[in-house]
Amino acid sequence: MNFDELIRFLEKRLQMPMPGTVAHDKMKPKMANGAPLRMKHATPPRKGGVLILLFEENGVAHFPLIQRPNYEGIHSGQMALPGGRYEHTDQDQFQTALRETEEEIGVSRDNVEIIGSLSEFFVAASNYMVLPVIGKIDHRPDFIPEPREVDDIVTPPVHHLIEPQRLKKKEMIVRNGYKLESPYFDLEGRTVWGATAMMLSELVEILKEFPQH
Repeated sequence: MNFDELIRFLEKRLQMPMPGTVAHDKMKPKMANGAPLRMKHATPPRKGGVLILLFEENGVAHFPLIQRPNYEGIHSGQMALPGGRYEHTDQDQFQTALRETEEEIGVSRDNVEIIGSLSEFFVAASNYMVLPVIGKIDHRPDFIPEPREVDDIVTPPVHHLIEPQRLKKKEMIVRNGYKLESPYFDLEGRTVWGATAMMLSELVEILKEFPQH
């Protein structure tokens, strides 16, 4: 998947209507008994932003994923896109995604050009309304993980997302012992599931329209 051709395609495609929920649902976990997973929250969702950061390596488009450390929290140890919660100093969720990426993996926001965004996504597990921002950088960054927030960084090629053999399913045991049956992406030997997989699923549907893959 040629980097320059992909960027030109996305610059136009991201201005058009998004696949949205139809794409998200393809990677949505369910209870092991087949029932849909439902969560209720007493407060309105908080805002957040994550970044799909595209960069070129040997002519091919890649993007970084981070592994969260193990901690007493709902996303402990999971693979994720760099990002986090909106702060009052952020102009908008685009700036949230850029700031959090700089803090988590050391990529200066000044070096990232925003291409657009996917559909805003509600992360039910943590009660966040997240904007997945897509940006590009003209070189492979020197990633500097923030050790309290990032255990590891992997950089799969974008085209791996649309390879059928990387789409798998397995049982996941989550907090409180709940068993979920979850689709996931197998990327760089890591299990990418849940909210991150659902957001990436919308990108997958868009990439299927890319004429060069």
